[in-house]
Amino acid sequence: MANDQEHPPEALDASLERYSRQILYEKIGEQGQHSLLRSRVVLFGCGALGSVLANTLVRAGVGRIRICDRDYVERNNLQRQMLFDESDIEANLPKAEAAAAKLRRINPDVTIEPVVIDVNSTNIERLSEDADLLLDGTDNFEARFLINDLAVSTNRPWIYGAVIGATGLCMPIVPNDTPCLRCVFEEAPPSEMSPTCDTAGVLATAVNIVASLQATEAIKLLTGRRDELSRYLTSIDVWSERFMNLNVQNAYEKGDCPCCKGRQFEYLAGKHEQMALTLCGRDSVQINRTGTGGIDFSAMADRLRPVAEGEIRQNRFLLKAVVDGYELTLFRDGRAIVKGTSDPDKARSIYARYVGT
Repeated sequence: MANDQEHPPEALDASLERYSRQILYEKIGEQGQHSLLRSRVVLFGCGALGSVLANTLVRAGVGRIRICDRDYVERNNLQRQMLFDESDIEANLPKAEAAAAKLRRINPDVTIEPVVIDVNSTNIERLSEDADLLLDGTDNFEARFLINDLAVSTNRPWIYGAVIGATGLCMPIVPNDTPCLRCVFEEAPPSEMSPTCDTAGVLATAVNIVASLQATEAIKLLTGRRDELSRYLTSIDVWSERFMNLNVQNAYEKGDCPCCKGRQFEYLAGKHEQMALTLCGRDSVQINRTGTGGIDFSAMADRLRPVAEGEIRQNRFLLKAVVDGYELTLFRDGRAIVKGTSDPDKARSIYARYVGT
């Protein structure tokens, strides 16, 4: 392969030098790069897929990325979530904030907006109102159906991705053109029939490939190459090196989808939301606050100190305490993650006992 030094790119504006090798690719060019720099993207979830997506698109020069994530960094994330390290665990950082700090060092010219939040029907429209593209870094069908409802109802594209074990799926969705997610998966599969990273594990190599496919489709959309968008549901198995493109267009053209054909946006209407949600692979349950107002961390620390086992840790994003053998993590908005149980009733009981209703 010829050395890049032998074929230097044409002179570029200094602000574009970072992207010179990307601009040399004829499908992008300087015009496509300017389109990327003007683009606004919302990423839902910054775990395995989300961290690779964010890293790739920030390096590519997508101008503004809003990262919405509800969780904090843990040691078992580090095997596949490329933006995090041990220092983020020590600092008790939420994933959105930890990712933003890394990404700003990678490319200070991109605007990164971290939002520590549980995305649901009450806030997804506000979080997405200025976005050109929605990206899926979530880990459950309910969240994806919510994104799908919003995308279809507002006629905005989004890119679905999922990984479990060594397998993964990717599909770009353009409302009124391609199948939406509910054309292909009308209902979420029963939880007992759905493997999770807790039961099946997950390989970082599968994550990297699926997220790279998602990022490629995102770049096509954001540079105006919609005619070259994949028209398939792509399925991969990295262990057996199997790649398949599944033609699902008939699901849209001949199907009777309740979302894109019936215009029924039941996830966006909040009909399937739960106040207590078991988190994938975490032995944890998230509790959503039903009241209004946030939590005063100082007052809560004083309240928990007599019953807490060991030190109470807090920063401006979250507070952690161990009570009754369970790790309780509280966020400013009153949301909590109770670690040490996958039983929603038990988690609700811990929350009510120590935080309130």
